[in-house]
Amino acid sequence: MPTILALETSTEFCSVALHVDGKIITNEVTAGQRHSEMLLPMIHELLTEAELTLQQLDGIAFGAGPGSFTGLRIACGVTQGLAYAANLPVIAISTLEAVAEKIAKNNVIVALDARMGEIYHAAYRKVADRNWKIVHSPSLCLPQHAPPVLDHGWHSGGSGFDTFHEILSTRYHGALQQTHGGLHPHAEQVAMLALEKYRTNATIHATQAAPVYIRNKVALKENER
Repeated sequence: MPTILALETSTEFCSVALHVDGKIITNEVTAGQRHSEMLLPMIHELLTEAELTLQQLDGIAFGAGPGSFTGLRIACGVTQGLAYAANLPVIAISTLEAVAEKIAKNNVIVALDARMGEIYHAAYRKVADRNWKIVHSPSLCLPQHAPPVLDHGWHSGGSGFDTFHEILSTRYHGALQQTHGGLHPHAEQVAMLALEKYRTNATIHATQAAPVYIRNKVALKENER
């Protein structure tokens, strides 16, 4: 079983996870804007707990986005630095897919609050253990314009469904079986998804790691407000 370190800093939460000896140990804190000062000490604490050095890892995974611009850059930058120093492969995991993995149902719609009245959206169908088929690719949209699904029995979750619950419930009226509240991307699911990618050699070199922003700007211009 590979030993994988996973980092997730795309929201106000900061989490790390370590898959070692067939189990996952995790740590999470509410970081606010302090991800950059908290992430490395959390990694050190987790490796110390597992009695491992960086060189004993098989790979490093990170939540690649979408999410907070600053948070994504921090996770990507730390991953690149550590992986390059220890000559480790990198696994980039979608934050939307991480939430789908957390919901752990066969048909999942994920929406994350993208601010500015918009959501990051994706829909997935599980085809095998930790293998997700993309039904709707990750996109940025208004909640009332979220891509439709044609069948029933969908589960949903993510901060977008918390913030825009009424709009999205109306949009998916009749299609949703259950909405799971209070969910955000977590390093535990990043680690779980990274295992399969590692096994299938779906890894990248540290220099190739990059955040997935989707949105190309973070603020409206004065004439757009």
